[in-house]
Amino acid sequence: MAGATLSPSFLGSPIEMCIVTRSHKRTLASLSALGIGPWRIYTCSPFNTLHQTYLGQPTPFTLKFCYASLPPSGITYEVIEPVSGPTIFQSFLDEKGEGIHHVAYDCNGVGMEKRVKGFEERGWSCTQSGTWKVGGMNSFAFFEREGAETCFETIVFEEGWDWPEPDEWFPAAPAEEERVVEKSEGVEYEEGKE
Repeated sequence: MAGATLSPSFLGSPIEMCIVTRSHKRTLASLSALGIGPWRIYTCSPFNTLHQTYLGQPTPFTLKFCYASLPPSGITYEVIEPVSGPTIFQSFLDEKGEGIHHVAYDCNGVGMEKRVKGFEERGWSCTQSGTWKVGGMNSFAFFEREGAETCFETIVFEEGWDWPEPDEWFPAAPAEEERVVEKSEGVEYEEGKE
């Protein structure tokens, strides 16, 4: 690639790092011992997630999504446990075992259609996607490319999206004043529907 000119980063800034596990509670306990948390635990299922796809086909799936914010970096830690249905997360567990699965990027705030097109133009395929309708709409898409040995996610939050009350907290809910401060940090909103 001598003499090649690289364009500015299509990915933009990292906003989330995810670990895939067979037991979200065991993983959350280990990460909490390092001071990461408290954790919000949600269920992503066909009941609260529209347009679920796997390898480009409509496919119902259920996952446990667990989140902890890491102020002041703006990075969110995510832990995913696949529950049912075919998913890239179960495939990862079957092929590689537990571990870091993906990093999510903001793609410089462009709309989801431009993000998908940008990944596809660069040879990456959407392998899992959906629109989580909890706390407002939150569209997510995962991209993989043969030979890359990694996965990237991009997430678009509708304007006004905020963390909804979780199914449960781990190890316990933070004090109310800590929750108010945390809600104002670390969420990137879609700037336009491009």
